[in-house]
Amino acid sequence: MQKHPCVLTIAGSDSGGGAGIQADLKTMAVLGGYGTSVITALTAQNGLGVTGIQAPDSEFVVQQLTTVLDGFPIAAAKTGMLFSAPIITGVADVLIKQDFPLVIDPVSVSTSGHALLQQDAVDALVERILPLATVVTPNKPEAEMLAGMKIETEGNVATAIKRILALGPKAVLLKGGHFDEADEELVDWLGLPDEAPLGLHHSRVVTKNTHGTGCTLSAAIATFLAHGFELKQSVKKAQVYLSICLRDSYTPGEGFGPPNHIAPFERK
Repeated sequence: MQKHPCVLTIAGSDSGGGAGIQADLKTMAVLGGYGTSVITALTAQNGLGVTGIQAPDSEFVVQQLTTVLDGFPIAAAKTGMLFSAPIITGVADVLIKQDFPLVIDPVSVSTSGHALLQQDAVDALVERILPLATVVTPNKPEAEMLAGMKIETEGNVATAIKRILALGPKAVLLKGGHFDEADEELVDWLGLPDEAPLGLHHSRVVTKNTHGTGCTLSAAIATFLAHGFELKQSVKKAQVYLSICLRDSYTPGEGFGPPNHIAPFERK
């Protein structure tokens, strides 16, 4: 097992530092990975919301990706905000030739409600990116978008996961953070083909500082996969890491703060 495996994030930049590329690289470093990045969009963003987005040409996004792959032995990768259909198509054309584990976080809306995925990009995400995924990690609204249904019950969870698996990913992790906030326990559902969804239970952390939680979880899963852990282990270890970060979360500026990515070090 390589001491510091190279991990790749393909995502947008968060100028507020709590989500996106910034959250991914912090997570990868804390968990012993060497983080590399492909930036798909620049956001003007803070804890109050997103005030603007600018994306590079898809050709430059692909150039970033091929240059990273030419220079580093990537052991696992994740995608976050992919923004547009041309960017998704260009990235997919390169990733389809790779054989490392790939975590897909189907980012579509920010914590503050700002659209992070253009409408015409949804079809490209479903058709070109999801079939490449080792695991796709939607929250409830994202899973409802991908499955084309509302998710209100445990039976709905199983049906939605089955529908998303039919789109091509090897596994689905349906995150429980957007379900009943009165519950003291969260359940993330891990779905694999021809198996009943597995409920992965953990305690709910009550905090307003949830900016970047999805990015952090998917980056952690990718980093543990890069270390050689199998999928279920990687998900469970990522859950533990995120819970620690949320318990020690704080508000560095106005609005929603992020998980405290260095919390495991501070606890030691």
